[in-house]
Amino acid sequence: MVTVTMILATVFGLLIGLVLYSTRPGHILANRFVFAALNSLINIIRPIPFIIFIVAIGPLTRAVIGTTIGTEAAIFALTIVASLSIARIVENNLVAVDPGVIEAGRAMGARPLRILFTIVVPEGLGALILGLTYIVVALIDATAVAGIVGGGGLGDLAMVYGYQRFDSTVMFVIIIFLIVLVQLAQWGGNALSRKILRRG
Repeated sequence: MVTVTMILATVFGLLIGLVLYSTRPGHILANRFVFAALNSLINIIRPIPFIIFIVAIGPLTRAVIGTTIGTEAAIFALTIVASLSIARIVENNLVAVDPGVIEAGRAMGARPLRILFTIVVPEGLGALILGLTYIVVALIDATAVAGIVGGGGLGDLAMVYGYQRFDSTVMFVIIIFLIVLVQLAQWGGNALSRKILRRG
């Protein structure tokens, strides 16, 4: 669930984030209407707790997936939330890129898309990987929540075989497994980010 969601959310989130960054007022593809629409969408959805969001979009999930329970339905909701979170992380990290390197690209006659993909993104890549690592950790937590509302995964396992059957051993094993997953994700993200920053 985490892997599929992360792949889909990274693709959509990067695209939305790049559009959000590029269309900001004063940026390389400035467009107030597009920026305002995307910015408003992210600001509306991101504050909603995931357990409420996954229930609230039940009709949309049923229309797209055909059901509101199961792993596929959970992935659909997770992908929406994660994509918008990644988009905001992408925007925030790219905004921090030194404007001087962008101006240098413009001075050399580079087109906006070339500036974006050959200057802006590589400059912010290390920080972007740290941001994606944060999303992976958040997704591990969200998938556990999804299990409570029929999403399957570790959350469902903990509820059905641990909580409802009063089996503390199952709960303990799942908690330890979640901790290990989070630590591995954080370690991998930190290591990759350091490697890219050193290379930069």
